[in-house]
Amino acid sequence: MKCSFSERTFLVLVATATISGTVLAQAGKSDFGREEYQANCAVCHGNEGKGNGPYIEFLRKDPTDLTTLAKRNGGVLPVKRIYEMIEGEHVPSHGSRDMPIWGNTYRAQSHDWVIGSAPDRQVYVRSRILTLVDYIHRIQVY
Repeated sequence: MKCSFSERTFLVLVATATISGTVLAQAGKSDFGREEYQANCAVCHGNEGKGNGPYIEFLRKDPTDLTTLAKRNGGVLPVKRIYEMIEGEHVPSHGSRDMPIWGNTYRAQSHDWVIGSAPDRQVYVRSRILTLVDYIHRIQVY
């Protein structure tokens, strides 16, 4: 498979996040992906990612069961699609989903947490999204 530079870079970042998150989780240290998930996603998707969070009654559409994404995609986790859903760049301007556009939230927070240039803030945003992607990868049921 031939990848463009940006696709290769994306795959390397995902692989790095996956390996790092798995190693940290196994070492008993902070699991940043789980912490990020619990802080921002569990209210809708549930503590275990099954789509049964306490906010379900307030949503127009039931949240996705995140534990079966790979199973429903032929055994392959759709990493790019998950990243894009979390980041929210491809959401219509008036929004058509209940899920927050976390990319905007993380970009806004980056101004408080990152001292440096715009590329540094982009790394902050990508890192937070990739920790979530890694956690979602680790909760898959095949």
